[in-house]
Amino acid sequence: MSSDSADALLSPERTERGRDLLGKLRGGLGQVIFGQDELLDLTTIALASRGHLLLEGLPGLGKTELVKGLSSLLGLSFRRVQFTPDLLPSDITGGPVLQEQDGKREFVFQQGPLFANLVLADEINRASPKTQSALLEAMQERQVSVLGDRHVLPSPFFVFATQNPIELEGTYPLPEAQLDRFLFKVDVPSVGPDVLVTILENRRRGQVPELECVMSEEDLQEAFAIVDGVFLPKPVTQYIARLVAATHATNDDAPDMVRAFVRHGASPRAAIALGEASRACALLAGRPNVDFDDVKRVAAPAIGHRIVLDHAARLEGVTPAQIVEDLCGAIDPLQEALPEGLR
Repeated sequence: MSSDSADALLSPERTERGRDLLGKLRGGLGQVIFGQDELLDLTTIALASRGHLLLEGLPGLGKTELVKGLSSLLGLSFRRVQFTPDLLPSDITGGPVLQEQDGKREFVFQQGPLFANLVLADEINRASPKTQSALLEAMQERQVSVLGDRHVLPSPFFVFATQNPIELEGTYPLPEAQLDRFLFKVDVPSVGPDVLVTILENRRRGQVPELECVMSEEDLQEAFAIVDGVFLPKPVTQYIARLVAATHATNDDAPDMVRAFVRHGASPRAAIALGEASRACALLAGRPNVDFDDVKRVAAPAIGHRIVLDHAARLEGVTPAQIVEDLCGAIDPLQEALPEGLR
């Protein structure tokens, strides 16, 4: 589908169908987590974009329950891996096991927990960098290589990971290459007293209610196809490109905060993530085309973890979210859309 053709817009019927599918999933997630509307919206958008999701927050905020609830709502195969310092790469990818078949002893590949549609990497930053790196090939290429043999992972394949803030004891910072493979990194905040009252009234002993599957595998594939059909206009594409380019201090459009606090800007994967997530964001709102506000809404979770701040930012308490907010305010969405003589 050409992104330059206005007649490539989804029909109202297809748009409504896509919104209905994503709305059912979003509504189901609302039964798992209370008072976290933005978190639930971004989780739905990440899934519809076929991207991986990294959730960061203190223990006990419901990150694990959210992913477990998502697996129940989708009816996909699900595996949970608890990341610990002694976890080895073969513990998640699998490896050869010596078995006897027809009187012969030979090595047979035994699949690890990565061979599922939805993998929960729980407390991912408590494992060593060596084990974390074992996810790189799986997340990017949807396959694992063991002793030179390639093993294709199920489709669809998602890694939804949780991590504790790096200030906590026993955590390791994730490698930049691995962070770059997450579509979103979302901070999970604490909730207020009103939400705590709701939890106390509805979560006896912290148990989440049984969830029914609201989206079959066929429905999920249909939702993916509809998201792919959401129209991305040329001016929005240009805006995404300028936003990502401006995360680099050497770029002419880089705002003062980027020049002062950013050591390394975002990779091209950030632009791809913004484009795909903006499509899903528009469809969740019931629109067949992406606008600038869709891009701004997903900019912080898509770009923030892909920029590397310098020491000055840490000393002054500047966060990636503040950098992205300043970036969105500094870059004029309409500049590239205007004729040359009117800029």
